[in-house]
Amino acid sequence: MAKQSVFLFCCLLAIVLRPAFSQTVQPKQYNNFTRSLFPNDFLFGAGVSAYQVEGAALEDGKGMSVWDNYVRKYNDRILDHSTGDVASDFYHKYKEDIVLMKKIGLDSFRFSISWSRVLPKGRVSEGVNDLGVKFYNDLIDELIKNGITPFVTLLHFDHPQAIEEEYGAFGNRKFVDDFAEYAEFCFKTFGDRVKYWATLNEPNGWIVSIIQAGGYGWVEQGGNATESGPFPMGHHLILAHAAAARIYMDKYQPTQKGKIGITINTTWYKPLNATKEQEEAADRALDFVFGWFVEPIIFGEYPQSMRDFLGEKLPRFTADEAKMIKGSIDFLGVNYYSSSYASYTPFNPNNTANYLNYANVATSTQKDGVPIGTATPVSWLYLVPKGLEELMLKIKEKYNNPLVYINENGVAEANNRSLSIPEAIKDSLRITALDSHLKFLLSAIE
Repeated sequence: MAKQSVFLFCCLLAIVLRPAFSQTVQPKQYNNFTRSLFPNDFLFGAGVSAYQVEGAALEDGKGMSVWDNYVRKYNDRILDHSTGDVASDFYHKYKEDIVLMKKIGLDSFRFSISWSRVLPKGRVSEGVNDLGVKFYNDLIDELIKNGITPFVTLLHFDHPQAIEEEYGAFGNRKFVDDFAEYAEFCFKTFGDRVKYWATLNEPNGWIVSIIQAGGYGWVEQGGNATESGPFPMGHHLILAHAAAARIYMDKYQPTQKGKIGITINTTWYKPLNATKEQEEAADRALDFVFGWFVEPIIFGEYPQSMRDFLGEKLPRFTADEAKMIKGSIDFLGVNYYSSSYASYTPFNPNNTANYLNYANVATSTQKDGVPIGTATPVSWLYLVPKGLEELMLKIKEKYNNPLVYINENGVAEANNRSLSIPEAIKDSLRITALDSHLKFLLSAIE
């Protein structure tokens, strides 16, 4: 990948059991593998999201988010019946955590703002929560004081319950204007110090996994997937991203000198067999999962394969919308965890909960009984570090070589509470996995 590309490598951590790590393709080996091998502007970081770590769910004037509502209304659907009411208590302990970040040597810290913490009802006109604003001001200032660059996501799965109840949030075109207003409030309030903004985290995965497939199912006011599938909701989120990005680019970027982008997650898809049909299926899977959001944002239109396969199910952008959307990023955030095999399968009208059914694609994590990578307790997450290199090279080739930040990558394992902390931190699987991902990433950069 071109040398001008910059990467933020964020890792998700846990205390875990350690199965053996195996790779069929080994990365390049180095005599002394250190961060000095990476470009000077490469950022090593870690990341969190508001609901996952902050706690203080309804403290200091914070409004209800959809997650706050969900864990109260459907707590029986949570495996251990936990909530995010306390979580990691980052709201109260962020200074202690920043001390640890500095000790590790992080260049950057990615976090999200809780929309309902700063605007409890979702709109400026319905009240600003000054204590919520103070928390993020203090957090940003503390990071900068410790030499850590803030990397801020505006929305990470936790929009205000108020707009969900009013009109179904991103199931409705009204969401575009409300999100744009919220984004501008953040640019105006925090943008003098925040130089990296991501509008949305994983909107593609958000819709497919959470809404359309019923994974969390909080949508109660008209935002549910319709006969058109998840595509109208995706359309609204693309427009919301672009509206916010244009406000930043036109009004704030000239003086604040920051960058704005979006974070899209994807699996890397490999053809199950070396046939034209299977290779086309793998390309189509990437179009439907990744290109669904990336192609409009870079080129102004949905992938041709989506238009061909979906017909009227896929909304169309007006000429003005296409102009607003095209080029509405300074960088592309990418979340990569795993790879899958892809193969052709006929469309099954009774299987619309499987998103790639729309693309006539079936996926598998095994070929001839051999797993694609090292299995983890998370059914979809196989560790395939080589897939990261292949994905980066595909992005360079297919999407005009954008500036890329890898915002998430990591290892999932089961917790073993019988281990002492000294035993648990002898974490050979995670060390090997992160080492391999970084080496394959460096290969892509070179």
